[in-house]
Amino acid sequence: MTRPPTAAQRRVIDAADPVTGRLRGTEAQLAALVKRGLAFRHPRPPHDHFLTPVGHRIRDAAPEVDEPAAAETPATTASASGVFAARIGGEEETGVAPAVRTREVHSAWQGLLELRRMTNPDGSVERPCGWERTHLVRAAALALEAAGHRPAGPDAEGYRVRTTPQPEAVAVRDPDGEALRACAGTLERAGWQVSEHKEPRTGASYLLASPRRT
Repeated sequence: MTRPPTAAQRRVIDAADPVTGRLRGTEAQLAALVKRGLAFRHPRPPHDHFLTPVGHRIRDAAPEVDEPAAAETPATTASASGVFAARIGGEEETGVAPAVRTREVHSAWQGLLELRRMTNPDGSVERPCGWERTHLVRAAALALEAAGHRPAGPDAEGYRVRTTPQPEAVAVRDPDGEALRACAGTLERAGWQVSEHKEPRTGASYLLASPRRT
């Protein structure tokens, strides 16, 4: 069984970029994480260090992070510590200026594309990576928000991304049929397989989206 990281190593892991997993720390700290398989050193300059999938799982297992709960209850756009989170729809506005939020979302999306390039075996940025498969709701929501789609607010219509009983699939809902179809196109361009379905009882349309593997 892998020994848990030390308190100092845990602080470095917890402080990693929430999307790309880029690390900041002393050379000794980073080397120790690499030795334990929790991080890797990028071969190209500036040779930054990033969390491995194991490192991501350790960070996501932190007591303050509860992915299942976040999937059931709309997560806030940013935590008290200011960590970025894509809007999944239904949460309160954060009061961040629109221009600032746009920059944050663009930066997060570019970081996710870089993570795809670094972690997909063929370096493809057209196909979702491992992080997205373990953070389905957040990944799909980021693709939608980065493309300019409007998330639902407490009293406003827009997209809502939620978990489903199906493995590796999220549901996307929007009462505006045209907006829902636009969401489908965005997710397809972002490397997701998308199909449209209807609720058995209400007849309302919704999308099922899964990250493509090929």
